[in-house]
Amino acid sequence: MNFRKLLFPIFSLFLLNVLAQNNYLPEDYLTKEFHKDRREKLRKILPKNSVAVFFANAVRNRANDVDFVYHQDPNFYYLTGYKEPHALLLVFKDVQTIGNKKYNELIFVQERNELAEIWTGKRLGIEGVQDELGFRIVYNGSEFLSYDIDFSKFDKILFKNFKNDVRDTTNEADLFSLIESFKSKVSFDLLTITNTTNDKIYNETKRRIDTKSLYSLMASLREIKTSDELVLLKKAIEISAVGQLEIMKAMHPNMSETEVQGVHEFVYKKYGAEYEGYPSIVGAGNNGCILHYVDNNKTITGDNNLILMDLGAEYHGYTADVTRTIPSNGKFTMEQKLIYDIVYEAQEASILKTKIGGNFIKNHQLTQKIINKGLSELGIINSEDSPHTYYPHGSSHHIGLDVHDLGTYETFKENMVITVEPGIYIPEGSPCDEKWWGIAVRIEDDILVTKKGPVNLSAIAPRTSEEIEDAMKLPSVLNDFNLPKLD
Repeated sequence: MNFRKLLFPIFSLFLLNVLAQNNYLPEDYLTKEFHKDRREKLRKILPKNSVAVFFANAVRNRANDVDFVYHQDPNFYYLTGYKEPHALLLVFKDVQTIGNKKYNELIFVQERNELAEIWTGKRLGIEGVQDELGFRIVYNGSEFLSYDIDFSKFDKILFKNFKNDVRDTTNEADLFSLIESFKSKVSFDLLTITNTTNDKIYNETKRRIDTKSLYSLMASLREIKTSDELVLLKKAIEISAVGQLEIMKAMHPNMSETEVQGVHEFVYKKYGAEYEGYPSIVGAGNNGCILHYVDNNKTITGDNNLILMDLGAEYHGYTADVTRTIPSNGKFTMEQKLIYDIVYEAQEASILKTKIGGNFIKNHQLTQKIINKGLSELGIINSEDSPHTYYPHGSSHHIGLDVHDLGTYETFKENMVITVEPGIYIPEGSPCDEKWWGIAVRIEDDILVTKKGPVNLSAIAPRTSEEIEDAMKLPSVLNDFNLPKLD
């Protein structure tokens, strides 16, 4: 067992305490040069005489006058670095000329508003977007409707389809208005007409509008991570792995799923991760058999439940995805260990095959074969060919700006970062011996594809059943948090 890996997070948490007390955290955000380079890469693969159109994410209301925390559309952020709503980006294949201005991209942004900024913070506005994000030609969103641009001259207008459920009545240039203006400019409404009297206009409009190709173009860019992206993604993954290790050390009888979630998210915040990359999954016992269980409100009672913890920190926009399954009392039962070790064997085999030229399908089939063999040998299924639902999901996906990041899902290429996450879930009432009921195991790591082979970026978190049991014997930095007992 590598105790240096286990001791490193303790030191790094201590170090971070020192850094935080000195009001210092490293600034490693993406630069405006990164976003400009991404736009140039997109421009190179756009069809001839085309324009790609991107909209910022909508603001979503949580309740009354409180909105959900705003999260930018990943494609929009990838290409611009802009984190505010009510914005529109146009990337042109070729240089455009209007009046005496030449340009190959335009961005329309949220207007400055002193009163609104008292409540929600300073907006970049036109000058901020020019200075901080490096755009040369910037307009307020309210100027888009009257802006003189003839979409009919383009052979292709590429954009992601959208719904009209994003109305913000407090902003005359809100996202809804930008979408409506855009639709009016490209005669998008003709696509909804089945009995038009002008078939020529309808067919011409339909030919030019492309709501499908942009996905594959952006996927081809985003599936390969740049060196700048890898800095942020590795940080998100390391933070998430330390969270997994810390809860192994902090786990004690009668903790709740909520408390387990809180330990993870405390570690995230301590390291400077702004958000969770997705709703945290902490399932004890049979709850672990619910793949996207997010209630996280059960007290972990009983002799010994397994706790399945699927969580990931979001650091500067990039999201990790790390899962560990641990015994609540620090020791796997015989049945738990047998299932756990099957999943570990499947994961280890798949990781070793995560090399340049490999592919998602073959890796998943490999994990299925190992899991089916293991379940058959334990008598949980009749034979290796028996159909079952104990492993109902895929084994890998890209991670990045999304937890399920864009990608072509073809062959593995250098600087892809993917998950490897086989699992076995045997819910109560399953057609097998009751001793297996309520056992749920998933092991998930984030793997970097390199020329030298796979690199496990989340290896700080113990992975074998033996390493987990050893880690759970170690003291936790959280043991000193003696909070008062509440009624």
